[in-house]
This record gives sequence, structure tokens and C-alpha cells, in this order.
Amino acid sequence: MIVVHHLNNSRSQRVLWLLEELAIPYEIKFYARDAKTMLAPPSLREVHPLGKSPVITDADLTLAESGAIVEYLIERYSAGQLAPVAGTEEAVRYRYWMHYAEGSAMPPLLMQLVFDQIEKARMPFFAKPVARAISANVKKAFIGPSIRSNLDFMEAELAKGPWFVGDAFSGADIQLSFPLEAAAARGGLDTIWPRLTDFLKRIHARPAYQRALEKGGPFTILG
Repeated sequence: MIVVHHLNNSRSQRVLWLLEELAIPYEIKFYARDAKTMLAPPSLREVHPLGKSPVITDADLTLAESGAIVEYLIERYSAGQLAPVAGTEEAVRYRYWMHYAEGSAMPPLLMQLVFDQIEKARMPFFAKPVARAISANVKKAFIGPSIRSNLDFMEAELAKGPWFVGDAFSGADIQLSFPLEAAAARGGLDTIWPRLTDFLKRIHARPAYQRALEKGGPFTILG
């Protein structure tokens, strides 16, 4: 039996969604973030040394990293669903998007979160103006433009088809859901990018996505 070690408001939500799309049985072990630090609890280190989520266990296998988990589950359990045929142009495109999601799309969004927290952090009154000025300059000069560049790129790519690998919904769409939801929460994603906002509406309406929310609990991107 597959066990999803599920941290609230984390990337593990898309693992639950994938399992619902595949309609295979699984169990959920819940973990709650620390209310002050928002970090994962130490008990997750008992599952994986890094103590992060998502992590799954499947018999003797323990696997972390959402991209690796998505690829593993699709390769082992999908019976040909949610991934293109190997050796095709679509398969190359699929692999690209699987890696792009965390390799290119997420880093500037994570930096946005970090610098937002710096601006909110408690510090001596004389340090606040300096910290906020540095943060604002970094966001204006680098983080904001990088986020917008990624959104422009993904928006243009969706002109080729309703999903990121053309006409077929795939694991790449599941993998890309988290950076796009993060962009909507804190990266400025709005109707300026109509294809991306429509993409989010369509994935949120999928029955499997709704079932994953029901089983995994409320899901909010931290920001």
C-alpha cells in the first residue's frame, strides 16, 4: 500500500491529486507545520533524513521529491495514462516540463516568499528601513522580472494546446500546478495571463483534484 506522508499546505497535495487521477488505493499520514515557524515537524525526519514533504513509502521504497514521485507513480501504476509514449516528441516535451516546474518556475517564487518574510520579520527599528529597501530593490530588479518572464513563457506555450503537452492532460500539468498556484498566491498571476488563469480554473474543477482536497484537507499556498 502506498503511504503519502502529507504535510499541510505543501507540494504533497499534488501527489494526492495524482493518486486520485490514477484511482489507486493509498493511505495518508498527516503532519502539521509548526504554527510559528511554518516548518515541518521533526517526525518527518523519521521517514526521510531531510524531513520534508512530499515523501511516499511503497513497500520497501521511500521516495522524496515531488517530481521523482510523480514520475515513479506514473511509470509504475498508470498503465499508459498521463505520460506520452517514450521516444516521441511529446515525451521530450513532457520531461522538459517535469523538470522546469521546480528547476526554473519555482526558485523566483520561493525567493519572493523569503524576501516577503524579511520585510515582515521583527528587527530593531533602525534596521527595518534598510532591510525593506534591500528587499524591495531585489524584488524589483530580479525577482519580479523573473516571475513575469516565466509566466509569459508558460502563457505562450499554452497557445499550442490546452495542456502543457498539447491536447492530453498529463503528469506535467500536475507537476506545474504548484508553481502556478504559488504564482497566483504571491507572484502576481492574474487575468493578464488568461491561458494560465484558465488552466488553474480547469485543474481546480477536475473531480480528482476535488477528491484530493477532501482527503488531504484545506490547501493554501504559504505567503
